[in-house]
Amino acid sequence: MATEVLPDDRALRVGRRERALAHMTAHDLDVLVLGREANVRYVTGTPGLWTAGTRPFAPAAVLVRATGAVHALMTWDEGVPDDIPRTHLYGLTWNPMNWVTALQGIEGTAQARRVGTDTISPLFLQLLPMAFPAAELVDGEPAMRAARRVKTADELAALRQALAVAEDSLAKAVAELRPGVTERHLSGVLLEAAAAGGVSTPATQEVAWVTSREHPWRKVRGDAPAGPGDLVAFTSGVVARGYIGEVARTRAVDGGDTAGTRALYRRADELWSLLLDACRPGAQASDLLAAYDTAGEPLPPMPVARGLGLGFDPPVVTAGLPLTATEERLEPGMALAVTGYVWQEGVGAVLVREAVLITADGPEPLTSSPVRTP
Repeated sequence: MATEVLPDDRALRVGRRERALAHMTAHDLDVLVLGREANVRYVTGTPGLWTAGTRPFAPAAVLVRATGAVHALMTWDEGVPDDIPRTHLYGLTWNPMNWVTALQGIEGTAQARRVGTDTISPLFLQLLPMAFPAAELVDGEPAMRAARRVKTADELAALRQALAVAEDSLAKAVAELRPGVTERHLSGVLLEAAAAGGVSTPATQEVAWVTSREHPWRKVRGDAPAGPGDLVAFTSGVVARGYIGEVARTRAVDGGDTAGTRALYRRADELWSLLLDACRPGAQASDLLAAYDTAGEPLPPMPVARGLGLGFDPPVVTAGLPLTATEERLEPGMALAVTGYVWQEGVGAVLVREAVLITADGPEPLTSSPVRTP
């Protein structure tokens, strides 16, 4: 595991920045002011430090279309790539007018007509018009979402690396599955394997649990040992080089070769086939929701699909946002975490989560482990 704070690879940075600039042009933005951590890393290529907590908005990065230059809020240059010179760094300040002065000093901002920001706060709603007096202040998040939704080749390589660690960690935890093993032990094995693979940042707190036979969306409470025939769900999520890799599988203790378990896995197979078929270019994201209806399965409370990348990229396909899913179209280069979930009283649940790349020829799963074993 690297002990230094290093910037993202040059090709990765350049490819992402080119997409951001292209979508600034498409959305007619002269300047983009960014405060969301994933957006900041997307354009700067600099890993953020001390970002676990909630923070108020600040202009953490500024991208200028006319010059293509990136300016960043940094009090030191560790992890800052060499294509962002020190003169493009500005420090943290508690004086609001110092922010105005710093932004006004950025080359190319004085002539800006339209300035986009990915989020805002009441304070900066007053300060940004002072920093850009000749410009119209608009929502810049649509431009960043459009840029991030389609992955570059280098982004896909980074995503595959994260998924490889996640998948290997899950396999090591599954190898420990036996009667009497506890959820805590399985979780510890998985997280230890991820750390050994160079990733100490889990993407999710939930790692391994015995699925409930009495309630469709619940887990067996506590850390009771797994018994013969129990269905145990494993979710392995890691954050490697800023990219989230997630995979989930369900395995039965002692193989679970019973009529009920086999029938449940057949239902899971049918649903998964429909979900995978819905991951085709040009399709509506709502087709993923419709797959559950076609299979005769209730929609789960978690998103059926969401974009993978630096954080959670668009789209987010969930039962609570049916109109959004209908308006969203899938296109080549999108990477999705697709979730299948089926449950049967007296048996348990089968959870499957797979990273799927949308290509011009159709869906491409990005992991190699089998979806099922029974």
